[in-house]
Amino acid sequence: MSVSGPHPLDSFFNPSSIAIIGASRDATKIPGLLVAFLRKNQFSGAIYPVNPNYPDIDGLQCYPSLDAIGQRIDLAIVIIPARVVLGALEECARLGVKHAIVISSGFAEEGGDSIAMQDAIAMLAKRTGMRISGPNAEGYYNQVAGIAATFSPTVDVKPDQPRLVASKKRIGIVAQSGGIGFAIYNRAKALGIALSTVISTGNESDLGAGEFLDYMVQDPATDVILLFIEGIRDVDKFLVAAKKAAEIGKPIIVTKVGRSGAGERAAASHTASMAGWTAAYDAVFARYGFIVSNDLDEAVSIAAVLTTSPLPKGERVAVVTVSGGAGIWAADAVSAQGMQVPELSDGVQATIRGLIPSYGSPRNPIDITAQAVHSGGLQKTIELLAQSDEVDAILVVISLSSETRMPFKTAELKPVIDAQSKSIVFWSYTLPSNFARTGLAESSVVVLSGLTHVSVALRRLVNHARFKPVEAVAKAVQAPVDLAEHLTAQTLSEHDSKTLLQVAGIALPNEILVAQKSLLDAAIAKVGFPLVMKIQSRDIPHKSEVGGVKVGIATSAEAEAAYDALIASAQKHRPQATLQGVLVSPMAKKGVEIIVGTLLDKTFGPMVMVGLGGVTTELFKDVVYRPAPVSLREAGDMLDALRGAPLLNGFRGAAKSDVAAAVGLIAQISQLAAQLKDDVAEIELNPVLIHPAGEGVTIVDALVVRKI
Repeated sequence: MSVSGPHPLDSFFNPSSIAIIGASRDATKIPGLLVAFLRKNQFSGAIYPVNPNYPDIDGLQCYPSLDAIGQRIDLAIVIIPARVVLGALEECARLGVKHAIVISSGFAEEGGDSIAMQDAIAMLAKRTGMRISGPNAEGYYNQVAGIAATFSPTVDVKPDQPRLVASKKRIGIVAQSGGIGFAIYNRAKALGIALSTVISTGNESDLGAGEFLDYMVQDPATDVILLFIEGIRDVDKFLVAAKKAAEIGKPIIVTKVGRSGAGERAAASHTASMAGWTAAYDAVFARYGFIVSNDLDEAVSIAAVLTTSPLPKGERVAVVTVSGGAGIWAADAVSAQGMQVPELSDGVQATIRGLIPSYGSPRNPIDITAQAVHSGGLQKTIELLAQSDEVDAILVVISLSSETRMPFKTAELKPVIDAQSKSIVFWSYTLPSNFARTGLAESSVVVLSGLTHVSVALRRLVNHARFKPVEAVAKAVQAPVDLAEHLTAQTLSEHDSKTLLQVAGIALPNEILVAQKSLLDAAIAKVGFPLVMKIQSRDIPHKSEVGGVKVGIATSAEAEAAYDALIASAQKHRPQATLQGVLVSPMAKKGVEIIVGTLLDKTFGPMVMVGLGGVTTELFKDVVYRPAPVSLREAGDMLDALRGAPLLNGFRGAAKSDVAAAVGLIAQISQLAAQLKDDVAEIELNPVLIHPAGEGVTIVDALVVRKI
């Protein structure tokens, strides 16, 4: 799973020497904890405390300055007042220190002049090549190498509490909150999930979450990554790392916070107004197969299953329980996540019936009863189901509160877990004892105690197993014609927008703009009845709000009356608007209504969106976003991801829709959005009618919004 070649951060996470600038003898405070935790975790390299106030700290020689050390230093940890941090980093760079972690706070998080101090750190890193984590960082803990370059109490070593390790695979944690990053580690450690490294990114003046993620992706000691982010600063590096992870199949569990903020985007189109606070992040996560979790224990539960089991090949779950009620509850929970709890075949049931008391049930949930635990029926049932092709995952429901009795013999269970070809997950409906956790850890079993988290974990992993990386999309190429002349007006009307789209190669209906009534008959002769007539003005983006649309026009008399009514209504509701005329269009054939749109995200750039419902999409919010441009396959995946996707596939006897034409349009618009990202903020085609298979699509209305 590893990627060949050294990584620039190898010596950051595996230094042979560490200097602590601002070290202290007081092991109750951060500068003292940094020394104490490095020593307690038995860092094998050299530790150089730096503080002119002490001759020694905890038996280590303490140096008055970095210069006085006289040895090569791979990593400097800086914990001194903010105002003197820059000077210390300048000295680090001058002496050839490769990396630094600035623990000190009081920078951009405080605002004002403190922002300039952080900017100076960023410039120093760029100028000297020394890589800097922080400021306002909590450092990292590399469990594999025993390097605790942090003050987090979660890395304290307590001899009376032996470390519980159940998983063979290791998690790596990248967190933009030090507190949460080490909290994830703390909770994972309590379950026995092994760690590679946890890193707190701090204010990211230089090193950011994207670059740390890149390290974890190529790190052979990291099997599963947990990512906690507020916002990505090093976007290009983040996307490169995400793509690598998708290609090599290394799972990333992500929690994105800041989902409840009010939107900053003043949107002219429905496409943008419907975009949630994190729509672009979710689009990126979907493209690269991230497993999204919005709960800390849920994320850790997903990691527990990933580090102890293979991915499920399907969604059929066998629930094996010692309690009938708990088994039904578990079956309800996994069913609520869209999983199946199928009744087992007669042959499998007959075999299980021979392993359990007569008052048990072999159907599924499989109630073996408490009696079968003592007779070995539980172990044998798990073994049987592990070999069966009738289920894809096994959920073992059990009580593990005892401090003296184990329901399994390690010698019998361990071979089953070691050989497992499907997910085997253990849920204790009583709080599991340390005795049980420790005993089952010997068989590489992690015990989970949150039923909802367990069922969500299984669902997420079924979905993740189905993920296939999307093929690379060629970067947007320039259109064969220059579109600049069509973007001269500050705002564009429907006619302006459609003209631009047509020039860019997008197929549109044959429509004519009638600037004066005397030209109406000629337009009708070309377009033909029945007609749609719409007012056109750059000052009226939403025509229906001013009575600016007339449909189903079947005669010349109706057309003339409609023309007069449209002009009069626009002048009444928007007396200051400059009118371009009336757009005469053919009535579109019936079809399934969708919306296709694009917007610019401040972090990830152009996004493309598709939603079912057309003009009613905003009501149902059945929308999917992806970064633009998208390939034909990814455009198809977007349509498939809509809740209303069955409407396109012959729902209740209706004709199947021309999905191929819709997919082509989505991909084409996404390319245009990427090409015009410097000039266009939003494109909205709403509604688009998808006609029956082979009959194409019709763009009924369109709006292009210039970038301000």
